[in-house]
Amino acid sequence: MAPRRKARSLGDMRVWVRRAVLAAITLALIPAVLTFLYMLPFVHPVSTLMLKDLATFSGYDRRWVSIDDVAPVLAHSVIMSEDGQFCSHRGIDWGELRLVIDDALAGEATRGASTIPMQTVKNLYLWQGRSMIRKGLEVPLAVYFDAVLSKKRIMEIYLNIAEWGPGIYGIEAAAQHHFGIPAKQLTARQAALLAVTLPNPIDRNPAKAGAGLKRLANLVQRRASRSGAYVGCVD
Repeated sequence: MAPRRKARSLGDMRVWVRRAVLAAITLALIPAVLTFLYMLPFVHPVSTLMLKDLATFSGYDRRWVSIDDVAPVLAHSVIMSEDGQFCSHRGIDWGELRLVIDDALAGEATRGASTIPMQTVKNLYLWQGRSMIRKGLEVPLAVYFDAVLSKKRIMEIYLNIAEWGPGIYGIEAAAQHHFGIPAKQLTARQAALLAVTLPNPIDRNPAKAGAGLKRLANLVQRRASRSGAYVGCVD
């Protein structure tokens, strides 16, 4: 009986392993397929946070807008604030990532090294919060996302799913909520204030910026005004 039970136990284990492998493959295929679907300009993706708000009946405000109907200075400001090498890297800023890894190995405080593609795949496919597992998943997803989609389309999706306040998603809803104007009419100053809000949209309010946020906005506004070829991929 013992050998039979052992054989049955091994058989059950193989079944569970096969199921786990199939589940992992299925989960990996979801972002792979969706990314190709997101190449289509009439497809308007939603983020996992937006889905959570729907599931909890919280509701949200998001009004999809073409990147051609967003003031160019907004995209320029977001690049200069969030990912200065956006137009030149291939999803990952390896130089910044190596510095973060070196700091972590040395036991020093680490800074953020998330690129716009990394933030976009996190918002579309993964969960929020700090996690080395999630960060590890972001890297291949971001490289794949950047390889499949154009930089302009990536920026369009990012600007339409980014959170700019509780229940406020996308630049059109953000511009209307914070400044009472469409995204196409944003000024350089308003664009800079919105850009520096992104790292912490719950606690930062671009319409009621404190001294620290205003200083950051001044820096981003100056950088955006001189950005030139750094931002050419979204024009």
